[in-house]
Amino acid sequence: MADRMVYLKQNVMLEPLFNQWYAWSHLISPANAAMYMANSHLKIMQSFLNSPQIHVSALKNPAMVGGPFINYDPVRVPEIRELMNRTLKDHAPMFQFAEAIKELDQKLSEEAQGYSLEPHYQKAPEILRGYVELIYDLNNSPSIRFIDGLLYKSEFYNEASQAIGLSLVNGDDRSFVFSTPRLKEPGRLILNIPFKQQELDSLFEMKSSAKPYGFMKEMLGVEDDEEIFFSSLFSDQAPPAADSFDGDDIRVRYFGHACVLIESAGVSILSDPTLSYKYDDGIERFTYADLPDSIDYVLITHNHQDHCQLETLLQLRHKIKTLVVPKSASLGLADPCLKLVLQNTGFKSVFDMDEMESIIFGNGSITSLPFLGEHADLNIRTKTAYLVKMKGRSILLAADSNNIEPKLYEHIGNLIGKADVIFLGMECDGAPLSWIYGALLTRPLPRQMDQSRRFNGSDYQKAIDIVHRLKCDQVYVYAMGQEPWLNYFMGIAYTKESRPIVESDKLVDECRSRGIEAERLFGKKEFFLKAK
Repeated sequence: MADRMVYLKQNVMLEPLFNQWYAWSHLISPANAAMYMANSHLKIMQSFLNSPQIHVSALKNPAMVGGPFINYDPVRVPEIRELMNRTLKDHAPMFQFAEAIKELDQKLSEEAQGYSLEPHYQKAPEILRGYVELIYDLNNSPSIRFIDGLLYKSEFYNEASQAIGLSLVNGDDRSFVFSTPRLKEPGRLILNIPFKQQELDSLFEMKSSAKPYGFMKEMLGVEDDEEIFFSSLFSDQAPPAADSFDGDDIRVRYFGHACVLIESAGVSILSDPTLSYKYDDGIERFTYADLPDSIDYVLITHNHQDHCQLETLLQLRHKIKTLVVPKSASLGLADPCLKLVLQNTGFKSVFDMDEMESIIFGNGSITSLPFLGEHADLNIRTKTAYLVKMKGRSILLAADSNNIEPKLYEHIGNLIGKADVIFLGMECDGAPLSWIYGALLTRPLPRQMDQSRRFNGSDYQKAIDIVHRLKCDQVYVYAMGQEPWLNYFMGIAYTKESRPIVESDKLVDECRSRGIEAERLFGKKEFFLKAK
């Protein structure tokens, strides 16, 4: 058995874990992780311990799936209590750090009135000193800038908190992941491996190339009593060869949500990877198995869970030549440096692009374009759309752009000319600010403000204006969260009457009436563009 050459099964699922919670980028950045532990994880666990039945009842309502409710039976209360107590003990410095952030922010709000901030450094909590810069904006509003590079080298970045969960997935019915810690149970193997460890690359290379079973077991530190389940993750059967494109034209494949693969001979570009595993569950789809062996550029449009997904990125790391992200200004808790997040999780070639910068490759280019909206009016710099030019054709990956200011697209249109194809998100209602950023707030946010400031994309009027200004020939609505294999991180259940569906239907109908090819994407799609 030890020397047997085996492949990793195509339906092996990886869950990145931080202190047993499903990990995303804000749980990597040290200051953000401290705030989420103190103001989200701890509160959710305490709520479950106080009233587990409320959590059970809430999750019977589909509209509550994305809420702060633990998806376990009340019999798991002792395990959640043990996790909470261990969290408080083992991560005491993180809770002190989070409390110090709140204290300092309050002091600045009350005492910093536009005069020099130098005296306030001496008043800052000791735990923060040397890790923060105190700043004003031009209207004399004070704030805190975290020196992220130093924090990753401090006790507040503890790779021992990271682990991976491995299991086999056979359907689309995964439960929502962000509000429920991962407990040990049959069918899940948790390995204490930091995300940056190259052993993960060796493991996921095995989905396409065989390696000795015993070598992998030893390298990952699998205990003998875990071997029966661990061995079930592997197969003697070789998978089909990777499907790369080497034709004369351009192949475009939609993998679900905002994940689009653009290929021509010699170049492959993948946007916002969120992929389904391979299993038979009714709906046709492209999966990990439909990616090429090597991906030249992976593009991340912004730092939300459904666009920068560690679960997928870690499994693709061995394939990625260059990971492209929007440039960050490290503006504070709401906008941690995405480049540092990914470098500290083991990505060796991370390139951050400023607006209107370009990457030039053999037969084309990738240009970073500004987009507005979808961030609840927060001062977030880490967001961009991408214009891919290839063999004389242009494809705009517009992410969740909200056309708040049409003049932006007038300026963009004047610069780039025609966009042959546009992919545009139209989740035009969006969750309130607190759904993602509530744990980072140091002061209560009035409910009316919270409900007013949402993560919304364009509605019909805004979207058709973009299409008109950029003279698009093909229009595809994506990133709507409707593929069932996305429920575990989207938690969205639309009906035909839901506003995003109604508005996107109007856009598709209007485009078609103008002779523009249009579709709201679902599941999978493949099309080709003729080279010019």
